[in-house]
Amino acid sequence: MEIKHAGSQPSTKGPDDYFTGIVRIDPLNSPPEPARVAMALVTFEPGARTAWHTHPLGQTLIVTAGCGWVQREGGKVETIRPGDVVWFAPGEKHWHGATASTAMSHIAVQEKQDGSPVTWLEQVSDAEYARGST
Repeated sequence: MEIKHAGSQPSTKGPDDYFTGIVRIDPLNSPPEPARVAMALVTFEPGARTAWHTHPLGQTLIVTAGCGWVQREGGKVETIRPGDVVWFAPGEKHWHGATASTAMSHIAVQEKQDGSPVTWLEQVSDAEYARGST
């Protein structure tokens, strides 16, 4: 058994290569192999978002605070709020983040395949992001 006490793992800034705006990542759990599940609490300030990306085994988001937007490739921008649970299928290209005016936090849960839980792609353009406000 291992207990990770609140505040025992440092927060990190979301890297500019993978995020736009101010993003804080608080790791929750990333156990050693053979476990594959990794979890983090991710907080997006207004206007912040991920780049487009995929997950080899899918991803679950559990919205904990604020109001945000999510979009899968070819789909419309959807609004998400506390209590909402979002599932992205394996390989589904998508992005997620805060709305233009409201911060948003979610717990992200994904599994690693061959040691990696994500494949990062291009940044979400300002035009793509602005579709959420229409």
